[in-house]
This record gives sequence, C-alpha cells and structure tokens, in this order.
Amino acid sequence: MTTEPDVATAYVVALRLFEVAYEIDLPKAEALWSARPRSGASTRARLTGTPRKAISFGVPPVAVVLDSMLLPIGTTTIAATVTARLYEFGVVTVALRVDAPSGPWSGFVALCRDIALAARDDAPLWPDLMVHIRSLFADAFIRPISSPLEEDYLLAVVNAFDTPISAADLQARVDLAPLLSGEHLPLSDGARQDLLRQRFSYYTNDLVALTWDRAFIYEPRGDTDVAEVIEVANAQLLEMRYYDELLDAELPRMYDLVASARRAGNWLIASRYARLARRFYTLVAEVTELTEKVDNALQVTEDVYLARVYSAALDLFRVPRLSAAVDRKLAIIRDTYTALYDEASGSRSELMEAAILALIAVEIIIALVHK
Repeated sequence: MTTEPDVATAYVVALRLFEVAYEIDLPKAEALWSARPRSGASTRARLTGTPRKAISFGVPPVAVVLDSMLLPIGTTTIAATVTARLYEFGVVTVALRVDAPSGPWSGFVALCRDIALAARDDAPLWPDLMVHIRSLFADAFIRPISSPLEEDYLLAVVNAFDTPISAADLQARVDLAPLLSGEHLPLSDGARQDLLRQRFSYYTNDLVALTWDRAFIYEPRGDTDVAEVIEVANAQLLEMRYYDELLDAELPRMYDLVASARRAGNWLIASRYARLARRFYTLVAEVTELTEKVDNALQVTEDVYLARVYSAALDLFRVPRLSAAVDRKLAIIRDTYTALYDEASGSRSELMEAAILALIAVEIIIALVHK
C-alpha cells in the first residue's frame, strides 16, 4: 500500500436516536425553543446540495443547537458540538460532532475509535442529554413514551486531504476496514469484502462507504446530504422496530381478550366484541398513520445517486423487512377486527330475533288470557 494521505479537514459525528412520543408537534417545538432566553433560532432541516424537487423531507424535522460539551476521551476530554433533531413521527436524534485535527490518516481512524468508545451504549451522557431535551420540549410531545429502544450510528467525514485525491486513489492508499469495523486486528478477506460491499461515488473525488453501524464519507464540496439521508434511514429503522415490538406485544394480548370475550354469556358477547373491535380498529388506524409518515419521511424523485445511497442504507438496516413484518401483523389485527365485527353483528341479530320471538309469544299469551 502506498503512503497514506494526511487528513486536512474532517469531523466525526456520533448519532443517537430515541423514540420519545407517539408524535411531536413541530410548530409547538419551534415555539418552545424560540421562547427560551438566549437560544439560537431553530431551523427546519433540508438537503443543501440537492434541488428540493429531486429529494426532500416529507415533513422537515426541527433542528436545534444545544450547548457544547466536553467528551471524555481516555484520560482527557475533547470539545463536541451538540445538535438535536425532532421528527414528526416521534423520534429525536442527538448528534455529537467532534472536529478532527489535521494529521495522518491513522490518527483520524484512532479518533473515530475513541469517539465510538466514549459514545457507547452505557455512556451516561445520553440519558443526561435526553433528560435535558425532554425538559425543553415535553409540551410538544404528543402521548410521550419511555421506550428502551435506541439506535446509534457513527459518521466519519473527510472534506479535504493535504492534497486533492480521487476516490479510486484514496481506496488504493488507505485501508477503510479498520475505520468501518472499529477493529484493531486485521480482518479476513471475506469479512473485508462484506464490510466494503456498499460503496458509492458520484464524482471522481467523492466516496461513501456504508456499514450497519458506521459510514465513511469523503465529500470535498462540504455537502451534508449523504449524512442527512443516513440519519433519516436510521430514524425509520428505530420507528419500525418500535411498532414491530408494539404489535408483537399486542397480538398475544389480543388473543387473550378475544378468548375472554367468548367465555362471557351470550347477552354480553355482542357488546364485548364491539368494544374489542373498536380497540383493534383504533390501533390499526394509529399504527397505519404513523408508519405512512415514516415511509414518507424522505421523498426521492430525481436524484439517482442519493436515491441509491438511501435505498442501500434502508436495505442494510433491514427497514423494508421490518416494514413488511409490521404490515403482516396489522393484517392479522385487521382480520381479527373484521371477524369480531361480524360476530358482534351476528350476536346482535340473534338477540334481536330472540327479542322479537319473545314479544310475539307475549302477545299470544295476552291474547289467550283475554279470551
């Protein structure tokens, strides 16, 4: 391998995504933020390097800049800027950005490894940040939830090397595997091939390499669109995981409720079935509404390159598979709702027939008594 280039301008972003509510009232969140003393203006996130007609957010999330913090790295600390984004479908993303010092490529790889370690799952900084965010935007959270589900992602972004370099030359001069895997030891050829499978370039001097939990982005123009697209895909993954687990818990409960209703007396069956049918219909309507918002979080029309990156990220994160699982479980609940509705209607019809027969019998008895 030839001499590794020196990194001139680069940064690392540790992303953490949280499921916080059924929905977030974004205009209210903007109003809450603007009402704070000495707060900067909130913004609606948008893709900067791509025409809006080509690819855009369905409903742009609200982005705010929080106070900077010192991130512990080994025995020292490093300054990190903190931003948060609030998505309409109930997800909050927190991003810690650390600007990398200029220096050798190996130093940048080591920085990525250190930040990944500092931002690990059990790091206390994430609960502390979420407590702060909840205190700021609690009134904008519609039906808040406390979900243990989270997603994390690491973005390693280089905007410039010490000398201009093409994507092909870069891949010949550096080994991306240690950065993307976080491993110290050399990987096998098969593991390297799997790790480096998802690579994309549009121009000759840009590069994106995607993995399950990390991405390397070489972008000399300074565009952040690829990073934004990867974040949206992670948000969709988290939301689909939440509804998949929600429905997993709901299905056994649904079967128990149906069995309990069937054990009731005949005169109670119709009312119980009707109540259960309404409950299942409400659940289906809510989940369907939210999953449609998740599916439409990013609308891609003309930008083929970003569409490829976005589609690859969704496939890599297994979002289509989770979405299909949610759809299957919703279909089971819909079928159960239809069956309950039909049984409730049938029970009502039987009660009505019994009541009519009873009235006829009473009239006959009265007629016979008065003869």
